[in-house]
Amino acid sequence: MMLIPAHHFRDIERKPEYLQLEKCIPPPHPSPVGTMWFIRDGCGIACAVVTWFLVLYAEFVVLFVMLIPSRDYVYSIINGIMFNLLAFLALASHCRAMLTDPGAVPKGNATKEFIESLQLKPGQVVYKCPKCCSIKPDRAHHCSVCKRCIRKMDHHCPWVNNCVGENNQKYFVLFTMYIALISLHALIMVGFHFLHCFEEDWTKCSSFSPPTTVILLILLCFEGLLFLIFTSVMFGTQVHSICTDETGIERLKRKHQPRERSGSWKSVKETFGGDFSLNWFNPFSGPRHPKPLSDSDWVRHVASLSDTENTETPEEQSEQRKDEDSVEVMDE
Repeated sequence: MMLIPAHHFRDIERKPEYLQLEKCIPPPHPSPVGTMWFIRDGCGIACAVVTWFLVLYAEFVVLFVMLIPSRDYVYSIINGIMFNLLAFLALASHCRAMLTDPGAVPKGNATKEFIESLQLKPGQVVYKCPKCCSIKPDRAHHCSVCKRCIRKMDHHCPWVNNCVGENNQKYFVLFTMYIALISLHALIMVGFHFLHCFEEDWTKCSSFSPPTTVILLILLCFEGLLFLIFTSVMFGTQVHSICTDETGIERLKRKHQPRERSGSWKSVKETFGGDFSLNWFNPFSGPRHPKPLSDSDWVRHVASLSDTENTETPEEQSEQRKDEDSVEVMDE
């Protein structure tokens, strides 16, 4: 069996009514530069609001139940600054992951006129997504929630109401890391607070009544433990995907087939924005990617990949083309 690069797997489309170029309407006018990316999905918006509410709840309990009533001012100041800094970075990373274009492919450009204008060489193949009618570059997958093809799409996350793709994976990794850190920090402070209150009078441990204080701390403990486990797992899987240069979708499609390993350090630097520095942990510093090509240039680049990077066997190519929409330029 020949080795198949992980990025060579594509979505399989089986609806023949989409397979006509004439049905693609011309692409809409491009949005103005700087237009905010936002997905209008009810479930995703609700999850994003819940995320902010839970972080703000943790802020409330940490500040008004544990730190402000404490008589140890040094302890309160140090932990207050640390917790608020991590919470700010977590929410900033969440906003960047939610409001950053994850790498959407131009929509509706797979028209007959546009493909003819590319003047592709005979034998070159370009793939078209039958759902959003876009010319589909390598490693792009269609998201049914965003209704767009996303470059290097890992998955769609409702907690950030966005896809995790080429342009915002760094922010998602930072979001999971900072949430895991504030969850761990909150759990440690809850443990110390319980020990302190058991040794002294509960009425002096908080400005709230003892039953209210216990309920608030237990809820925070449950929230912190749940999110510590969840975000730690997500952080680990995302770092693994970056280091192996294989998205979650590609890993699921590959199954048990062998794959070629690519350089991991290059992928890490591209995702986090260059050589190792404090900017890796800065949600206001973006990833480093090559200068984007124009529509016609990157489509020609995609077409050339079909000639130079195809390592599949002829049988695999034939089976794949039966199920995927493609346009091939032939000699007349």
